[in-house]
Amino acid sequence: MKRRERPVGVDLFCGVGGMSLGFEQAGFDVIAAADVEKVHVDTYSKNFPTCTALCLDLALVSGDKFKEQAAIKDKHIDVVFAGPPCQGFSTIGKRKREDPRNFLLNDLARLIADLAPSYFVVENVAGILVGDAVRNLEEFVRCVRRAGYSTVEPIQLLDAAEFGVPQRRRRVFLLGYAANVRPPRYPKSLYPNSDNGDSKRPTVWDAIGDLPKVEKVEYLFDTDEYKGALGKPSVYAQVLRGEIRDPEDRSRRRDVNGNGLGGCSRTVHTTETIRRFENTKPGRSEEVSRFYRLSKDGLAPTLRAGTGPAQGSFMAPRPIHPFQNRCITIREAARLHSFPDWFRFHHTKWHGFRQIGNSVPPRLARAVAESVRRALDSD
Repeated sequence: MKRRERPVGVDLFCGVGGMSLGFEQAGFDVIAAADVEKVHVDTYSKNFPTCTALCLDLALVSGDKFKEQAAIKDKHIDVVFAGPPCQGFSTIGKRKREDPRNFLLNDLARLIADLAPSYFVVENVAGILVGDAVRNLEEFVRCVRRAGYSTVEPIQLLDAAEFGVPQRRRRVFLLGYAANVRPPRYPKSLYPNSDNGDSKRPTVWDAIGDLPKVEKVEYLFDTDEYKGALGKPSVYAQVLRGEIRDPEDRSRRRDVNGNGLGGCSRTVHTTETIRRFENTKPGRSEEVSRFYRLSKDGLAPTLRAGTGPAQGSFMAPRPIHPFQNRCITIREAARLHSFPDWFRFHHTKWHGFRQIGNSVPPRLARAVAESVRRALDSD
């Protein structure tokens, strides 16, 4: 069989598409995606207009039904990638093994068997490797092995900071492959620490230093789109602004997506909150809210998602800007996550921050996707 110039992928539990963007940047065409939350599927469709994005409960559909609805019934899928809900495995949460979200791993295994891709990639929190959660992971591995797949061992934790993302974010990646293809390898760190501790990683200020001082822009109380000039960018910011091309990025070119720079809406803080933020030093947490104040030359902590409607709709703590006495904007969070400026999120802070916190940073996803692509190309 002659391989297409761009292999094809399918994104399950897609959210707004951090993994999709990373795989696209590695040279894949993402042809279908699905998520159970309509607000995420609508946002995904705006960012990936050529991909068929479906609002589906993946626990209730077969692979054949998914292919039929996505109009890809006769296509071979090179890779299925997925980030099923992780809150039930997170060490921050209650970690109940009977949490129904945990058993979506079994549905993912079933769908992988049905869709029969050459490769699969599964992402989840580090907590899936400890305690009772390991049993869910082991059950998933048994299911895919029965379907004829092998997994790359040992399963590894990857830190987004080691792949050019200015954020400490460690996640488990499970790589699987069919019997007739070459196994992939885990990617090696692009920004390892040197002997003197200098990693040359992009910093918080590299990511957000050129973005607007939103507290001086009155209209950003009413809209999330900033339409003024930006400051002097770092190389990292120039790439995300679309001003210089990343030679490793093979994604489809987008120039704009909306009428301005989205995700810049202001947050109303009380005078007391502003005073507490002012007294919080960079690299420390504010005493009452426990919000972390970003350090200009450091990395952001893991950007968290909060909870969905079924779990009470709680917003996760948001970092405080290094110099301005406010929480960061959605766009600043997106920069810290390695999303380009054309990428849009829901305009509300709750949905927007949740969409980012639930996403795999595109630069981290791209590193994993490139490992799969190399295996495909050498097969």
